[in-house]
Amino acid sequence: MNNGPLSEDNKQKFVYQGFLIPFILVTSLFFLWGFAHGCIDVLNKHFQELLNMSKAKSALLQFVFYGGYFLMALPAGLLMQKVGYKKGIIFGLLLFAGGAFLMFPATFIQTFGSFLLCLFVIACGLTCLETAANPYTTVLGPPESGARRINFSQSFNGLGWIAGPLVGGVLIFSGKDNGNRFASIALPYMLIGTLVLVVAIMFWRTTFPPVKEEIAEKENGASENTGSLRDLLKYPHFVLAVIAQFLYVAAQTGINSFFINYVTEELPSISNLQASRILAFGGFGLFWLGRFSGSTIFMRLVRPNRLLAFYAMMNVITMSLVVAGLGLVSVIALFTTYFFESVMFPTIFALGIKDLGLLTKKASSFLVMAIVGGAIVPVIMGRIADVSRMALGFIVPLICFAFIVYYGISGYKAGRSSKSVTIL
Repeated sequence: MNNGPLSEDNKQKFVYQGFLIPFILVTSLFFLWGFAHGCIDVLNKHFQELLNMSKAKSALLQFVFYGGYFLMALPAGLLMQKVGYKKGIIFGLLLFAGGAFLMFPATFIQTFGSFLLCLFVIACGLTCLETAANPYTTVLGPPESGARRINFSQSFNGLGWIAGPLVGGVLIFSGKDNGNRFASIALPYMLIGTLVLVVAIMFWRTTFPPVKEEIAEKENGASENTGSLRDLLKYPHFVLAVIAQFLYVAAQTGINSFFINYVTEELPSISNLQASRILAFGGFGLFWLGRFSGSTIFMRLVRPNRLLAFYAMMNVITMSLVVAGLGLVSVIALFTTYFFESVMFPTIFALGIKDLGLLTKKASSFLVMAIVGGAIVPVIMGRIADVSRMALGFIVPLICFAFIVYYGISGYKAGRSSKSVTIL
């Protein structure tokens, strides 16, 4: 292997060739963590009934799950800097599988805390995957198409969101307990744990060529701890991206957590199992369609920041209808929200790390850490629902989407000079 400096032409050739298989494998990660997130939304409603707990207390599932993201984000970023993307991903997959398999003994322990521990371990594994996979897709090719690549990969995340509540809903809500009322929870996690192990083996067996960013680190003699928080704070567009990401995940998680509650309250004739299927095919089906069409069609025609602002404005409107509690009309508006929120996470991520160079890995850690928004908002929404009504709780995601409108219009370029601003 040539350890000397690369010419510009050879560097481009070295960077952009041989990435098809790695890109496919990285894209598979998006499906896996989408499935895990989708199962959480089924568990939320299931524990309300199984343990006769309030909506606010059942939201501790999200609090612990997304709290794991917050606690693990910086260590995951340091891990990526230390060992690189491939080894960091394998470590994350092993944590993910370990947490999934722990669900089996948890069904015999039969305490809420034991399930929370499993979800925390899974979340730590997913944090490693997201810290690596999101920026990795943006550097696997020309930078000008980075936003489209991450949205394309994230469209498979949408498929995972569909499969999660569909498979989880069928296995959990229709499973037979055989004397153990917690037994139905284990099977979907045993399936996903096995699949995750298979993917980990495939990553281990596959050769991953270094990406442009890692080549630059070696040639410039960059240290493993390149950059600091103070360096990142010099980029206002990144700081605002962290805030926007926090609010987006807060809104998305709040909507997902209480989707089944909202539908069954607005349309009492619908059962929990039916609502979980509606969530899978209706809500997450539109979510996947939005991501796929956004990456393959709309972002070729419209600048990503403009598409982000327009979609966020549409969700301000749909959330207003949801808060109004208009029965079927509001339920349809809730469905529509999934289509328009689809491109937000990857687009905010791509805009946030734009032009950060060697700070990209560290910036990824903070953008993943922003996922902690999903730990806080469901608890707030659940508390509002407990003391008032479920519909009123959706005013929280409405406020979140309003800030994202601002980020898409002007926040994404804050502090960037006309020379440094490059529209994706």
